Amino acid sequence: MAGVIILDLMGGVALLLWGLHMVQSGVLRAFGADLRHFLGKALRNRFRAFGFGVVVTAILQSSTATALMASSFAASGLLALTPALAIMLGANVGTTLIVQVLSFNVDAAAPVLLVVGLVAFKRGKATRVRDLGRVAIGLGLMLLSLHILLDTLAPAEDAPFVRTLLGQITGEPILNVLLGALFAWAAHSSVAAVILVMSLSYSHFVTPVAALALVLGANLGSAINPVLESNREDRAAQRLPIGNLINRIIGCAVVLPFLQPISNFLGTIDTNQARQAADFHTLFNLAAAAIFMVPLRAYAALLTRLLPQRKEAPNQGAPLYLDATALGTPPLALTSAAREVLHMGDIVESMLRQTMTAFLTNDRKLVAEIEQMDDWVDKLHEAVKRYVTAITRESLDEQSARRAMEIIAFSINLEHIGDIIDKNLMELASKKIKHRLKFSAEGAAELQSFHRGVMDNLKLALGVFMSGDSTIARQLLKEKVQIREAERSASESHLARLREGRPESLETSSLHLDVLRDLKRIHSHICSVAYPVLEAMGELQPSRLTAQQTAPRGVLQTPRLDHGHS
Repeated sequence: MAGVIILDLMGGVALLLWGLHMVQSGVLRAFGADLRHFLGKALRNRFRAFGFGVVVTAILQSSTATALMASSFAASGLLALTPALAIMLGANVGTTLIVQVLSFNVDAAAPVLLVVGLVAFKRGKATRVRDLGRVAIGLGLMLLSLHILLDTLAPAEDAPFVRTLLGQITGEPILNVLLGALFAWAAHSSVAAVILVMSLSYSHFVTPVAALALVLGANLGSAINPVLESNREDRAAQRLPIGNLINRIIGCAVVLPFLQPISNFLGTIDTNQARQAADFHTLFNLAAAAIFMVPLRAYAALLTRLLPQRKEAPNQGAPLYLDATALGTPPLALTSAAREVLHMGDIVESMLRQTMTAFLTNDRKLVAEIEQMDDWVDKLHEAVKRYVTAITRESLDEQSARRAMEIIAFSINLEHIGDIIDKNLMELASKKIKHRLKFSAEGAAELQSFHRGVMDNLKLALGVFMSGDSTIARQLLKEKVQIREAERSASESHLARLREGRPESLETSSLHLDVLRDLKRIHSHICSVAYPVLEAMGELQPSRLTAQQTAPRGVLQTPRLDHGHS
């Protein structure tokens, strides 16, 4: 009996958490970018910021998500700490609204929401319609889970082991607070914790006072996750979640001794114990907001003094644009990932530009700096790969999935370019410096010209990656033919100087040809960005090999684009 009840209870809680996840992910996908823009407008006025926090969190149903968004704005300097704290006070109130709705008997709406949501999700043509269908399904599952929890708990009240458990738990308010905090922390949601408490209270599984203590714990526990998930290396990013946690701790400490009289007062208003828990949840957060709104400016100044920004050299290998709060909105997250790949591209461009300087000036320090840059590129590549992988854990539409693959592919190619510069070209530069070798004037000029061509095409490739412009992509592939010809011409000129017996050419022959070869390899990686764009536009043949095999013997054919482009 006990095992079946516990299993049913766990199933109901799991269904509740999954329904809540579907609501949050559906809202983020449908309105994530708009919500972030909406939240970003709350810049100066704390009362306006409070209202924005209420609205955004009521829609999103996650104060944790709102906290992470607001923390990213505050850490980047787009949002001052005072309005950011006001947003969190509003967010705490916003989470109580869905609890208020679910505290009424709305079980009959569950089948309707599930049917409507399923039709919208399966039949909807617009992406936003499917996302809203996901939200409706999530709400339906949450209502269904409430029904399961109540049906499971109703017969359990008279079980002997339940009576024993009730006696041990209900008399310890502090233990109840800790249990509520633990569940809200594990569930990443005060909403789920409070709904479970409402179910327990409605079935008389816990006393009214114990229910209020559990609600206090739920409010405390939901403030822990933003602290743990904030960037611990950035104190500016920690001020908001820590400030919000301190607010919750103070609020719980002040209210805890008065739970009995508060419970008695709520009992005179509504005899439904589930409604009492929901009302207390709302009143607690409204009271906390009213009290803390007054000294908010001084409180923000205190947090700034207690958590000063560390003055450290910037970590060039740290991502700049990989916003964790955007992961629930794939189009927005993919834009963040693309910006980070451009950041990689900027570093690779700097490496490539300074490579020729290192060869021509024999600068050992510059060689070391370029090698250090490759470490930054490697770290950024790993960060981009992990970030895009996290995006693809959610189901993506065809366009988003293709863009995710393009981002990963270009990131890989940039990382390979960095490796060629570091492992090959810088090794050749060190060899040249060590043996005090010198290119001939003509050889140096040829290498510089070839290098400029590769540099120019890297800029083209970055443009193709961001714009997806097929015209630029075709131009980039045409340049591939030009680079191949330039490499062949430079090699022939070098061999001509060897035949003349030029001393500098004899000394640097292998070095000269290896530099040309490595720059050509880099150019191949650069041009790879054009193929997905042209393939998506239907302007690329499925197989270039077939065209070459069917050509007349002795005739060399170059890769050809469809529609007459060459």
